[in-house]
Amino acid sequence: MNLATILEQHGESLVLAIGGGVIGLLFGFFAQRSKFCLRAATIEFWHQKFGEKLSVWLLAFSTAVVLVQGLIVLQALDTSTARQIAARGSLSGALIGGLLFGAGMIMTRGCASRLLVLSANGNLRALLSGLIFAVTAQAALSGSLAPLRNTISSWWTVEGGPTRDLLAITGIGHWGGLAFGLLWFAAALYFAIRSGWGLWKWVGGIGTGLAVAAGWWYTHLISSNSFGAVAVQVQGLTFSGPSAEWLMRVLSSPAPHIGFDFGLLPGVFAGSFIGALVGKEFKLEGFQDGYSMRRYIAGAMLMGFGSMLAGGCAVGAGMTGGAVFALTAWLALIGMWAGAGLTDRLMDSQATVPTAAQQVAGTTANMQAP
Repeated sequence: MNLATILEQHGESLVLAIGGGVIGLLFGFFAQRSKFCLRAATIEFWHQKFGEKLSVWLLAFSTAVVLVQGLIVLQALDTSTARQIAARGSLSGALIGGLLFGAGMIMTRGCASRLLVLSANGNLRALLSGLIFAVTAQAALSGSLAPLRNTISSWWTVEGGPTRDLLAITGIGHWGGLAFGLLWFAAALYFAIRSGWGLWKWVGGIGTGLAVAAGWWYTHLISSNSFGAVAVQVQGLTFSGPSAEWLMRVLSSPAPHIGFDFGLLPGVFAGSFIGALVGKEFKLEGFQDGYSMRRYIAGAMLMGFGSMLAGGCAVGAGMTGGAVFALTAWLALIGMWAGAGLTDRLMDSQATVPTAAQQVAGTTANMQAP
C-alpha cells in the first residue's frame, strides 16, 4: 500500500499526527538520554568549559543542518514554502524574543523542550513551568499579550522569500549550507572527543538532530502526496505553537484540528518517560522554597512571550529554523545565547550573596542544574 492510498483512506490529519507522535517519541528518548539542553550548552560556552553539554548540543544542531541541507541537495526536501522562509518575518521580534527566551531558560533551568522532557521524568518544577509557558505563549499568540507582541514585531520586518534566506543572501546556496553543517559537525566531534567518551552523548546528540530533520522530511513527504483541498504545511519540530495548541485543546471547544503538532508533544513526553525508565532516572521533584518558585514562574513567562515573539523556541527557531538557514531563526538563536549568557552572569553574581531566607532554606543545592 503506497502513501497516497494511505492518505486517501485515513486522511492527512491522522497520518500527520501519527508521524508527529513517532518522531516526537524519538526526539524525547534521545534528548532525555543525552541530556540535550541549550541552557546547559550556553552556560558551558560562556564559562569557557566546552564540555559534554556543549558537544551534545553541537552534535544535535550540526546533524540537523547536515541532514536537512543534504535532503534539499538530493531534492528529497523543499522548504521554500515553510513559514520560516516564505512568510514575512520580524527581525526585531527575533532578536528581542531570543533575548527574552534565553533569559527565561536560565531562570527555569531548561528551554521549552527540556521542560517537557523533565516533566516526563517526574520534575514537578518543570511541569509547572511548562504549563505557565503554554499559557503565556497562547496569551502572546491571540490573547492579552498579542498587541505588545505585534508592536515589537512591527519595528523591523523582512519580506519572505530570498530576503529571509541566509543561503540566498550570501549566495552560497544549499551546497554551501551543507558544507557549513559539515564544518560544525567536525567541531562537534572535536569537543565531544575532548570532553570524554559517552555512548548516549554520541547516540543521543546525533539522534536528536536526526529527529529534527525527520520532522521536515516527513511533513514534506505528506505535503507532496496530499490531494486534499487544504494544502499540508511543510514544517519542522517546535514546542511553542504546539504547547499553546494543546492548551486550547484542553480549554476550548471545538478543539483545533489535529495534525503533526497534535502527536508531537505526547510523543516527546512518552519518549522521555521511556528514556527515564531505561536510565532509572524517574524521580518526583518539587520546589524547595518560595524564591525558586518565583524564579521559575518568571522565567517561564519570559520564555512563553519570547518564543512567540521570536517565531519559535530553542528547537523551533534555533534548530528547526536554523537548519534551513532562516535569517530570523539565526537572529533568534544569537539572541538566546546572548540572553542566556547575560542572565547567567547576573544570577551568578547574586548567588554569591544569598539572602537570609535562602540561607535558612538551604537552597544552595537548588541553584545547581536539575
